[in-house]
Amino acid sequence: MEPLPPKNLLLDACRGLSHGEHPVLRSASRLAELHEQRLAATPGAPVTDIDRHRAHLVHEIDRWVARELPHAHRGVRLHTETVGTVVDRLAQFSALAYLALTSSPEWVINDAWRRLTELALAYDDLASEVVAGRCRLPDLSDHHEYEP
Repeated sequence: MEPLPPKNLLLDACRGLSHGEHPVLRSASRLAELHEQRLAATPGAPVTDIDRHRAHLVHEIDRWVARELPHAHRGVRLHTETVGTVVDRLAQFSALAYLALTSSPEWVINDAWRRLTELALAYDDLASEVVAGRCRLPDLSDHHEYEP
């Protein structure tokens, strides 16, 4: 069993830094790139292909988690999101935080970094709870493919 990567490696991957061979890190890196493309798109420009690719990557992360990590008992707390959706939001917040550095007032920058930090901590908590079996994730068979 390969564990979920820790938040520091996930944040590095979202910034394009060495993300190694771990499938979640590779997907996080690509998700961040897609969010950057989405943010750079001209207002009103179609972003359907970007969102379709994001949905595919989220689904791939969730399939990897379902295949590689232990399954929790039905009696434990159900998390509201899959690991893939949390990683996608982390990639989005990362792209927004770095964009804010170049074009925003200080309060916007501080808010963007606060949200990124809080979500990174929440990801770490989720990862440890899932691996320990203290939390279960939504069942992929009950859901349609993620729609961002």
